[in-house]
Amino acid sequence: MENFKSGFVAIVGRTNVGKSSILNKIVGQKVAVVVDKPQTTRTMIKAIVNRENSQIIFLDTPGIHKPKSKLSLAMNDTAWNSIPDADVILFVVEATSEGIGKGDKMILDKIKEAKANTILIINKIDLVKKEHIFNLIEAFKDEYNFKAIIPISTIKKPDAEIILEEIEKNLKEGPAYYSKEEYTDQTLRDIASETIREKALKLLQDEVPHGIFVEIDKMKKGKTRENKPIFNIEATIYCIKNSHKGIIIGKDGSMLKRIGTYARQDLEKTLEEQVNLKLWVKVREDWINQEEFVKKFKTTD
Repeated sequence: MENFKSGFVAIVGRTNVGKSSILNKIVGQKVAVVVDKPQTTRTMIKAIVNRENSQIIFLDTPGIHKPKSKLSLAMNDTAWNSIPDADVILFVVEATSEGIGKGDKMILDKIKEAKANTILIINKIDLVKKEHIFNLIEAFKDEYNFKAIIPISTIKKPDAEIILEEIEKNLKEGPAYYSKEEYTDQTLRDIASETIREKALKLLQDEVPHGIFVEIDKMKKGKTRENKPIFNIEATIYCIKNSHKGIIIGKDGSMLKRIGTYARQDLEKTLEEQVNLKLWVKVREDWINQEEFVKKFKTTD
């Protein structure tokens, strides 16, 4: 097709600024874990948007934060490495920020270094006065020549379309890298693992923040007694302390049952098949500093 455009778009920002929610809304499918806690996205998830004259591949990067473990370092490296490699950057900041903070300044410096085509998204504008938004826009304008600055609150379909149009303007002509039916490069095992972890993060107390990792032990398609298709999934939730294990399981297994129920319901919607989900919990002390586990979250592209 003549004048067809394609390219890779990295969504970058500090932790908990709303990157994954923006991605899910733009794609129209749930491809990124959305939890109101920092450091949720651990790997670079590709999501694909097919338009009439373009194919846009999004990279939802981990939130940039002060690293405290080998896992944290790997997450930050994934985010930093995406900036020079992307065709367009979506730089997401919070409208509640008092000017350009230290974290945003670090990201901005990397963008300047790469001379990247960047669209600034100012998220959560419903939480502040218009004058504050105007001042924030002016502060960022003085720092870099953004291709566009788009203020949004809870992202709606018209906002998503504006963002997509701005991205398309800044892409070069190129081929479609994926078929039009695809919307993510995640495997079914990836999706199952992330769905279980999302439900655990939403339900667990703050004292079990991000020291959990979900591994899919088995995922096979079978038949029910009524001869209907069913996914049989077995997964292990790893945590770093015995005390955390007790919290994840809950009294008489109540918390683990809730995690399993919500994850199963979500997976049945995603897979469009019945799901039989079995969960176990194991302690793997300090796994966030063990290379064999951390390498699972490192970008190999």
